[in-house]
Amino acid sequence: MADHQEASVTLPSAPESVPAARAYVTDVLAEWGLGTGAEAADTVRLIVSELATNAVEHTVGQSPTFTVDLRLDREQRLEIGVTDSHPRWPRWLPLATQQDSGRGMVIVRCLAAESGGEVFVTPTAEGGKTVWIALPWIVPVR
Repeated sequence: MADHQEASVTLPSAPESVPAARAYVTDVLAEWGLGTGAEAADTVRLIVSELATNAVEHTVGQSPTFTVDLRLDREQRLEIGVTDSHPRWPRWLPLATQQDSGRGMVIVRCLAAESGGEVFVTPTAEGGKTVWIALPWIVPVR
């Protein structure tokens, strides 16, 4: 088993980058042993879609790119981070919010909780932030 694996991609903050981020993560997870048909892979793809969409839509042109980081450690924990250079952190709406938009982080929090994971945000040295999701890894690390 590898002690630690990492993968990263930086994409332009544009709508077409959301499916590109999802495809990149799908390929990396497959390399690490999580098949594309697995429920956990679907969960990770949805989380990445929501976080990438936030990085594109809510940075108001202040982040020309966003980065998706994947980290898998020997403790069987997968961390997914999406970094942008906008200083505003995500809003944590109540789970019962009934508005039409702004529910991406509600979805992410629910998916993380259902999978036994957690959501946290860290600042970057440049004044932006990384939204992290940590999930238990359910297949042997290759």
